[in-house]
Parts: sequence; C-alpha cells; structure tokens
Amino acid sequence: DPPFSPSAEAAGIVTGIGEKVTRFKPGDRVMAHAIYGCAQEVISVPEHKVVGLPDDLSFEHAAGLTVTYGTTLHALKDRADLQPGETLAVLGASGGVGQAAIEIGKVMGARVIACASSDEKLAFCTSMGADETVNYATQDLKAELKRLTGGNGVDVIYDAIGGAFSEPALRAIAWSGRFLVIGFAAGDIPSIPLNLVLLKGCQLVGVFWGSHTEREPDKHLANMETLASWCAQGKIKPHIHKVYRFEETAEALTAIAQRQVKGKVIIVP
Repeated sequence: DPPFSPSAEAAGIVTGIGEKVTRFKPGDRVMAHAIYGCAQEVISVPEHKVVGLPDDLSFEHAAGLTVTYGTTLHALKDRADLQPGETLAVLGASGGVGQAAIEIGKVMGARVIACASSDEKLAFCTSMGADETVNYATQDLKAELKRLTGGNGVDVIYDAIGGAFSEPALRAIAWSGRFLVIGFAAGDIPSIPLNLVLLKGCQLVGVFWGSHTEREPDKHLANMETLASWCAQGKIKPHIHKVYRFEETAEALTAIAQRQVKGKVIIVP
C-alpha cells in the first residue's frame, strides 16, 4: 500500500543507532540491505543487515554490491565450494547476478564460460572477464559446453534463468559437478529428470541468499566484508548502468522494466 519505497540495498552514513547496537556509531560509512524501502533519504535497518565500508569504496559502488554479489559469493563459496582451476558456466551471464558470477568466479580462480541470448550481451560478458562464451539462442548449449571443456563437462553451473536451458546445461555437467539453482528469470520453473543427477554423480544445490542472511548472519557478514574489500581493491566492480536522482526514480524503474539496463541502477538524493 502507498506510500511505498522500492530498492533493496543502500549505502550511506550512520546518523543514529539503537541502544543495543555495538558495531557502529554515528558517522560510520556503511552499506545495508532490506526487502524493500531503500530508495529514501533516511532508512532504518537491523544491525545484522549493515556492513562497514572501507574509506576508498564509493557509496555508488557499495550500493550495488549487497544483493547480487552477496548472493553470488554465497553460491560459489559456501554452496558450490568452487576451486581454482575449475570451470564455471554462468547462465544469464549478462544480468546482475550473472555479471557478479563472472567477476567472483575469476577472483576465485575459475575458468568462466558466459552463456547469454545475444552476441551483444556476450560481448559485455567478455568485457567483464569471461574466458569463453556461448549464445544459447543460436548455439546448442549442451554441445558447446561439452566442446569448451574437452568433453569433460562443467564443474559448476550457475543457473539464474531456469526455463528450457536448465536441463541441457545439466546434461553438460562434469562428474561430481555442482548445479546451482539461483533463480528463474526465464519465467518457467524446469522439471529436471533426476536420473541425470544419479548418472552424473552431481549435486543440485539451492541458493536462497535471503534466508541465508537470517539463518547464518556471521557467515553473511564475513562474505560482505570480503566483497567490500575486493571492491575497494578493484578486484570486482559492480557495473553501474546509470545514476539517477530521487526525482527520476520512475524513469529508473521504467528502464529496468523495459530491460534496457546492464548492471545496476543507482538512485541518489
């Protein structure tokens, strides 16, 4: 019901704290997340959803770090245990979490195969650091993933789209591979033949970052501190599509709805 404020992540300066807060004081630079309501000049969030920022990390980049990069580091580190030298295929690689998967995969030492629906999107993925690309609108996804891995299959599959692409990707997974269920941007939730899991000796692994932040707050905090440090060091850099003023919020939301956005939309006072 109105009034309603969109946006799930923010960055700024602490102006006040509750009596039980111990990790922060007024004047501290922080980033935070919420289910919604961050597109405001002042917000109030629980302490466990707030992370301190290095002095050399901008508010604009920090504001685009929490959800997509938090989800992805949790997925690749905590859920998949991605190792240096392994192959990582990212479905929906040009989207927000997909871009994060490319960057974090490279930081963790993986060989990254970006999969998307157009050559333009794949060129963007290459600019973000992808080693190989697959256009699943014009190429056979399973065959290309097999070819790019010398027939061995992909060690970790990061699936943010679901739909018709999940099963062919799973058919290209390596023995003991990990298939990460991130989301269903394609709209359809796939029905996976479970005999493939048996035959591949692989794992289907769910990634529910929101629940993780509530159930494992210490792990979440450690991950976010790692991400803030990597961002400050230039190892990762959230791609900012455009920075809008508060009065341009409707324009920003329209750009997202019309799928004009690559990366993050940031709103500032």
